[in-house]
Amino acid sequence: MTQAASPHGADVVCIASWNVDLVSHVPRPLARGETLLAQNFDIGPGGKGSNAAIACARQGARVALVARVGDDDFGRMGLSLWSGEGIDARHVEIAPGERSGVAQILIYPDGDNSIAVAPGAGAGLGARQVEAARATIAGSKVVMASCEVSLEATLAAFRIARVHGVRTLLNPAPARPLPDELLALTDVLTPNETELLTLAGLEGAGLEEGARALLRRGTGAVIATLGTAGCRLWRGDGASLSVPGWRMEAVVDTVGAGDTFTGSLAAALARGETLEDAMRCANAAAALSVTGRGATGGMPSLAGTRALLGTQRAG
Repeated sequence: MTQAASPHGADVVCIASWNVDLVSHVPRPLARGETLLAQNFDIGPGGKGSNAAIACARQGARVALVARVGDDDFGRMGLSLWSGEGIDARHVEIAPGERSGVAQILIYPDGDNSIAVAPGAGAGLGARQVEAARATIAGSKVVMASCEVSLEATLAAFRIARVHGVRTLLNPAPARPLPDELLALTDVLTPNETELLTLAGLEGAGLEEGARALLRRGTGAVIATLGTAGCRLWRGDGASLSVPGWRMEAVVDTVGAGDTFTGSLAAALARGETLEDAMRCANAAAALSVTGRGATGGMPSLAGTRALLGTQRAG
């Protein structure tokens, strides 16, 4: 079963994971076999794809999802959320008898976190659902995905995008080995520092060496997200650019910051901004995201992001 079609096109199509976040705030990381009392517990929306889609929509883009959810309360929670954010869910498949995905998240006092994901119905997202969205993908400006969905689904979407001249954006998290074909179909890759070196197979090497290794495998550009240190861009033509981080005074948690970066980057590219300007916008949006609770609580509007950029306080 899928949702009713929207008459509108999409600027950005997200090949999306959907999880409900089960969030506990704990005093420190747990040791193996240890039990700790949490200070509080929250249930909220999550999944890297859904998070990035929401960030993208809040930055003004028209967003469509290709996703798969369970026929349960958590699945209905996602459908309600996307409707409220103005996201087109016509290509979201509802899987009878299956559970929606969940993510168990531990948040530490400094705002850092650990996450375990059970994808549920999202594990069944593949080429069939992507093919059903072919016209929407072909008419878009950017297609984005993460490694929380199957490589089959992402490859199918990126192949369609390449044929129709649509830009592709891949957030390779959680990190896993990626085939050369997928890297060659990826216009912009957005790993964090650990993911970059894992993908390149160069743990212990420098970021420059890892990024250049990925570029040699066909990726158009690599943007490493570096947390409070900002982000850095490498291009296949040898160009590179570092953008400093923002000093945010009130950090609540970092859940969803990377997804905010990816979604905001996609929205900026869909608006026609250069890759350099798009990464500056995404960098600022990600900084603002850590001032709110949960994956989506701090995701800013485009106006809010531009206001921060206007203060010139990066560094």
